Amino acid sequence: MNIKMKVLAVCLAVGLSGLPAWADINDYAGTSASAFLKIGAGTPTAQALGNAYVSVAEGPEALFWNPAGAASATTRELQFSYLSYLQGYKARTLAYLQPIGKTILGVSLNYMDMDDFDFRDYWGHQQPEIGVPVQNFVGSLSIARGLFNQKIQIGGTAKYISERLYNGSGHNHYDNVGFDVGAKLRLVKWLGLGGALVNIGDRDEMPKGLRLGADLNTRYFTVSGEYMKYEDDNVRYGVGLAVHIPEDLLQVARFDLRVGYYTRTNTGVSEESWVSDIGLEETSRVSFGFGLYSSELFGYGASVDYAVTPFGALGTSHQVAVSIQF
Repeated sequence: MNIKMKVLAVCLAVGLSGLPAWADINDYAGTSASAFLKIGAGTPTAQALGNAYVSVAEGPEALFWNPAGAASATTRELQFSYLSYLQGYKARTLAYLQPIGKTILGVSLNYMDMDDFDFRDYWGHQQPEIGVPVQNFVGSLSIARGLFNQKIQIGGTAKYISERLYNGSGHNHYDNVGFDVGAKLRLVKWLGLGGALVNIGDRDEMPKGLRLGADLNTRYFTVSGEYMKYEDDNVRYGVGLAVHIPEDLLQVARFDLRVGYYTRTNTGVSEESWVSDIGLEETSRVSFGFGLYSSELFGYGASVDYAVTPFGALGTSHQVAVSIQF
C-alpha cells in the first residue's frame, strides 16, 4: 500500500467513525472495509438522541437504523436528508416508504463523497488534480410488517454497496451486497424493545454490528438507551431524551427537543467559538437537535428534523432531513 492509500485509510478509519486511532485498543479496530456504513446518514433523529434509536426507530429513518420500524408507516412518505460530517465528508440520502396492505416497502439511495481533502504524495507535495478521492453509494430495498396490532414489528433490508477510493494511480471500485434484519416489541404502550443486526455479509468487506435497545415513553417525553457493538470496534452505549410538545397543544405542529450522550472517545479540543460557549469544546459525546411535524401542511403531513454533534478537534457534524407524507 503506497503512502497515499495509507493516509486515506487512516483518515477514513478515524474521521468516518469519529474515533481517534490513538485512543481505543481493539484487535480488530479498522479491519473492516466500508467504514462509512457506521455513519448515521439519513438519521438525524438517531444522531440527536446519541444513537439510542433502535427501539424507537420509525418512518424513513428506520430504513438506515432498524428496518422493523418502517412497519409503523400508514401513508406514503418521502424523505430527503443532508449530512455534513467530518473532513469534508458529506452524504445525501433519499428514502421512500410505500404501504401495500399491512406490508411496508422501503427504498433508499445514499450517496457520500469527500472534498477539500489535503492529499499529498510520498514527498509531501499536494495533489490538487486528484479531485474527489472518496465516493460511496448505498442503495437498499427494505420490507417490514407489523404483527398483533403492531405489538411486534419485523423488517429486513438488502443493500448494494459501492466504494470508490483513490489509490495513487486511479480510483479503485469495491462492490458488495449486505443485509440488515431487525425487530421491535411493544407489549405495553410505555415500554419498547428493539434490536437489529446490520451489515451482514463478508466480514472483511463490511462492519457487521449488533444494536439492542429499550425506551420508556409518555405523551410528553421519551427516554431511550442502546447497546452497539461492531466487529471492528469496542462496545458503545448511547442514551437519549426527547421532550414532546404535542400538536394539539401548539395548534400548528408537534415539536420535539432532543439531546443524547454516546460513549464516543474524546477527540480533542474544538476551536469553534460557539461550541466553546456552551461548554462542549472538549467532548464529542453529546449531541442535540429538534424535530417539527405538522399533519396539515397544505393537506399533507410534513416534518423537519435537525441534529448537531461537536467532534472536538475534528469539527462538527450537522444533519437535516425534510419529509412529506401523502
